[in-house]
Amino acid sequence: MKRVSKKPEGQPTRGKTASNRLRRADNFILLYEPSLLTRTDGLFAESLFVDLGYGFDPRTTLESAARFRRLNPDLKILGVEIDKERVEAAQPFADEKTFFRLGGFNLPLQNSERVRLMRAFNVLRQYEEKDFIPAYERLAEYVLPGGLMIEGTSNPFGSVWAANLVRKTLSDSLLSSKEDLRIGAWRIEALVFSTNFRLGFEVEEFQTILPKNYIHRMAAGEPIYEFFEAWKRSTAETSHAKVFGWKQWFTASAERLFEKGFKVDLHKKWLGRGWLVWYQPGTFA
Repeated sequence: MKRVSKKPEGQPTRGKTASNRLRRADNFILLYEPSLLTRTDGLFAESLFVDLGYGFDPRTTLESAARFRRLNPDLKILGVEIDKERVEAAQPFADEKTFFRLGGFNLPLQNSERVRLMRAFNVLRQYEEKDFIPAYERLAEYVLPGGLMIEGTSNPFGSVWAANLVRKTLSDSLLSSKEDLRIGAWRIEALVFSTNFRLGFEVEEFQTILPKNYIHRMAAGEPIYEFFEAWKRSTAETSHAKVFGWKQWFTASAERLFEKGFKVDLHKKWLGRGWLVWYQPGTFA
């Protein structure tokens, strides 16, 4: 039995996308926490991956299905769109494990369904900053404790993107209770920057596609501003590495950032593939 029908919360996106635009986002998740896609304990057994705001056609959802099901062939996947015509156009691609439903931040889940992983790319950037936290809070209702959301913005072809990585948590007082598992909050895990180096490597490229909670805070005194200023200095200080290639320069700048006190992940599995992971434990409150 489905939840009571409600008007989808949110606004339609422009809906434009390109094939494999979100491939690097999917590949990041596959490397970051593959076990999240294969968990079968408790409510995770029937939980979904949700592609929120897939656009004019369902290609991003179907591409993710192909990638993630190499790891978990039984993974259930839901594409959500706020535009009725887009949902109707996607129905020919639905099957017993792949669904397309009309909805917004109030996800169109059935009573027994919960979410293990959600991707919301190129969705929240069109909103006002004041709408950011309410949207996050609404989405947290549907995610299982331990689940993740990756939310951010990419350039048109996905060669450069920046995204929040947040995890659903429960307060200590609820961990041993039988209260509704929808109660809880997001905890910030990291801000991730991604490039495939096709446009070279320029720190400024990332500033233009920051998530909504950062894009208007590029001002002196703000942590995101200080981070970018430090990253720019780090690239200048390591510019000699440019002669060895973009990846080597990217890696050297990250290592210099770490020396400046920023908690960035220096593992080669990230830097060598063009991912800078800046860990930021905390909440949005």
